[in-house]
Amino acid sequence: MNQELIQAARNVRDNAHTPYSNFQVGAAVRTSSGTIFVGCNVENAAYPEGTCAEAGAIAAMCAAGEYEISEVAVIAGGSRPVPPCGGCRQKLAEFSTGDVSVTMVAMDGSMQATTVADLLPGAFDIDHLKAGATVPAP
Repeated sequence: MNQELIQAARNVRDNAHTPYSNFQVGAAVRTSSGTIFVGCNVENAAYPEGTCAEAGAIAAMCAAGEYEISEVAVIAGGSRPVPPCGGCRQKLAEFSTGDVSVTMVAMDGSMQATTVADLLPGAFDIDHLKAGATVPAP
């Protein structure tokens, strides 16, 4: 794991807007071009409508015209690494191959490494959509 990616996630975590949970998360994704994009979680009063850190990093990546993740780092508080939520696992799978490294880091420095495929085995993808698409009746 590249320390630069972990540091980028650590730095952006400080910008998280978490007035309800006080649970700050930072995420950094590196694209196939080598560019790093970051995101932090952003909560609001309509509590389930907040934005996860991973989603923010992916949105920044897409806004810059990049669509292929080659490496991920996520950092949160506590003494053990925190994995991405289910929705973010799907988002990461949309822009990654299964072997893309995901490093989860706790603020105390403990780390856990995995892959996108291990986070979301059997991920739903475009091939599932195509196979399940119905043909309009004539």
